[in-house]
Formats: sequence, structure tokens, C-alpha cells
Amino acid sequence: MIDRIVNDPEPEDVREVEIEITLRPRDFSSYIGQERLKENLQLAISAAQKREEPLDHILLHGPPGLGKTTMASVIANEMKSQIRVTAGPAIERAGDLASLLTNLSDGDILFIDEIHRLNRTVEEVLYSAMEDFKLDIMLGKGPSAKSLRLDLPRFTIIGATTRAGDLAAPLRDRFGMIHRLEFYTIDEIEQIIKRAAKILNVKIDSAAATELAKRSRLTPRIANRLLKRVRDYADVNGDGFINTELSHKALGLLDIDDLGLDASDRRLLLAIIENYEGGPVGLDTLAALTAEERGTIEDFYEPYLLQIGLLERTPRGRKVTHKAYKHLNKTRPKLDSQSSLL
Repeated sequence: MIDRIVNDPEPEDVREVEIEITLRPRDFSSYIGQERLKENLQLAISAAQKREEPLDHILLHGPPGLGKTTMASVIANEMKSQIRVTAGPAIERAGDLASLLTNLSDGDILFIDEIHRLNRTVEEVLYSAMEDFKLDIMLGKGPSAKSLRLDLPRFTIIGATTRAGDLAAPLRDRFGMIHRLEFYTIDEIEQIIKRAAKILNVKIDSAAATELAKRSRLTPRIANRLLKRVRDYADVNGDGFINTELSHKALGLLDIDDLGLDASDRRLLLAIIENYEGGPVGLDTLAALTAEERGTIEDFYEPYLLQIGLLERTPRGRKVTHKAYKHLNKTRPKLDSQSSLL
């Protein structure tokens, strides 16, 4: 994947990861946005604590960067539970899953990121663990193989995915709560930026915070990353104070426009406009045209472009909207009389 400011930091970029963790809220009171989701989760947590039971299994889905991992940590803190964090691709065999589950205690939370990428064999072992808190393990192979059933503590699984449709139906049905995280509003992103600036000891005026919020793709992760890059620019080219003029210059250097599109977003839209007169274009064709994978386009490009009305999905493929032509200063081709009758 090409390097973009909207991408996740690389695992070896330890400092970036540490800053991301520092900026994450720890409870519902400091978690900005997602009000309906917080209301539902607070109700479920209060009920579980009153009954002295673990939470039901929770599935969080939505585009990257909206706070699924952060929300899992907040839930664990509110429940006063220990949380173990792993990812779907990291659990390669049933034995890996057994090791994770048998080391949990009553009330613990196991957070599985990218749960849609779980191995199918591991998934099948997980069914009985989630439903009955039992773990079925096969010992040995061939005619001498034996089945062993282990009792598990009453735990909670929180799964996170950007592609809920890729989850097998039996696994999805075992989650008692399924919630989608929505894009944030400009006001909410502005609050997040001001909170992050306070934590990072960065001085920023309200107009500059609003400017960053407008270009953050309605996503907290990107808003925090933009703030850190603009802070770097302010430290080198100013006195560290972020005002509107300085933020404009820094964002211009990052090649991020007024709608938060970077060079890769504009290249994708221009590819559809210049090669296919605005579309429709099939996803496979678009992937070949931009030298990106299908999943990258679906997960990283499309959600925001669809959200702000620059791209639309049709049965025949992806189409660029009139708003995109206007934003890119392109002239929309006129429909001929024959195509207008279709």
C-alpha cells in the first residue's frame, strides 16, 4: 500500500503508536462523539454490573480510524475488566486460540481486531467458546484421536472489523450486540483536535482547529495525525503556535485539499473521469487502473468519498458525481441524445 497520512502507522514506528495510545480516551466521559453507541453500551454495562455478569459479546464495525479499538478499551475500563488484545491474522491455529482463552479469567475481555480475517478452522472452534464457554480440542490424529472438552471462564469477546459482510453468518449471530461506528461531525472532530492539542501541549486557535477538522475526513485518527504534522511545521517554521495561516501552509505541503482529499484520492477520481468519462467503472478495473487492491479501495478510499458525495456505487460500477467534477475543476461531458434515452 502506498504511504498516505490516512494509513495506519507502521508497527515499527513505536513513537507514533505510543502517541496514538496517549491520545485515546479511557472512559465514556472523555470519548467524544458516537452518542447513540455510548448510550447503548452504558445501558448494557450498567445492567451487566447490576447482575454481576460479564457483558454479552460485542461486534464493532465501520471504516478505519473511527475508534473501534479505543471503544473496546473504554468498555474494559468501564467494566473494570482486564483486556487482552489480538488480531484475526495472528490466530493461525486452534491451539493459538486455546492458549488465549484458557489464560482468561471470569469477566475478562478478549479484543480481536480484524476479526473477519480469522482462519475458518479457528472460527469453528470459537463458536462453542462464545456460546457455551466450552473449548473442544482434538488430541492426536487418526484412529487414536480423542476429543477433549475444556470449561472456560465467562469472558466477553469484542470483535472489530471494517468488513462486517465478510464475517461468516454463524460467527456474526453469536454476537449479542452489533454496532456500527459512524463518521463524526465537524464539531466533534474540532473538540477531538482541541483535546489532543491540550494533551500534546500544543497551542492552537479555534479557527485553525476548525480548518484541521474540515480536512480530517471526519475521522479522529486522521485528525490527530494532521495535528501532529502541523505541530511539526509550526515548531520548525514558527514559534509553535498554530494559527490559520500556518495550518493552511502545512496542509498545502501535505497536499491535502479543502475536503481532506490527498493526492491518492484525487488520482482515483481523475482516473475515472479521464479514462471512463466519469464511469461507471467496475471495481476490478478501477483496482488495475490505480494499481491498488480491491480491499484498499473499498476500505480506505470509498467510505469517505461516498460519505461526502464525490463517488457513488451503481449496479454497473463506481461513478464520479457532479460534485467531484466541480471540486476537481473538470467539465462534465454532455450526454448524447441516445444515451439520455437509456
